[in-house]
Amino acid sequence: MGKIGSPANQDATETDVQPTDATSPDWRRELPRLEGRRITLREPRAADAPALFALLSTDDVSRFISPPPATLEGFERYILWSQRQRTAGQYVCFAIVRRGEDMPIGLIHVRALGPGFGAADWGFALGSEFWGSGIFAEAAELVLDFAFDVLGTHRLEARAALCNGRGNGALKKVGAEREGILRHAFFRNGDYMDQVLWSILQEDWKKRQQEKATWGSAVVH
Repeated sequence: MGKIGSPANQDATETDVQPTDATSPDWRRELPRLEGRRITLREPRAADAPALFALLSTDDVSRFISPPPATLEGFERYILWSQRQRTAGQYVCFAIVRRGEDMPIGLIHVRALGPGFGAADWGFALGSEFWGSGIFAEAAELVLDFAFDVLGTHRLEARAALCNGRGNGALKKVGAEREGILRHAFFRNGDYMDQVLWSILQEDWKKRQQEKATWGSAVVH
């Protein structure tokens, strides 16, 4: 599963995210843990495969994303592949885990589109029982900070099926800009679907975060 897929059925609720320490001697050797208010993002482990297989293979979750592995062994191979790609500096993948727990409830990744991460895309999938909970927005904010601050990403792209209202709404909510329609760009279950192309630029994200901090400070005072 080289690409988890574009945002699929995620919620678009905005949540506050606590500051996180995303520093690491070298993320290629060890992916840092990103701590949010309600969730932790960490690198997937082989032991996560059964939970991920159960959560992400359902029809509700998989209908708008690139097909996930069809077997438990396939998820195990994907986890090992993602670690090799991280070592090569081409791909980072985080498991989404609720604070105080260890079982993953979803995945979120960033993939380099060329040398380095100057241009990259991201995709994610979350267990359906957690839709509408605000967890997607919190995980997205952590990963966006990591991409722009640590990976050095300048432009981050995402695609979502045109008919995926929840996924498109989630991307808009976190500040992505809709750039256009990619006609029949996604083949799933025997049909070609149009996709919406979204992007977030580093300077736009930084400006959004600064405005958010300024607004929060004004409210406190």
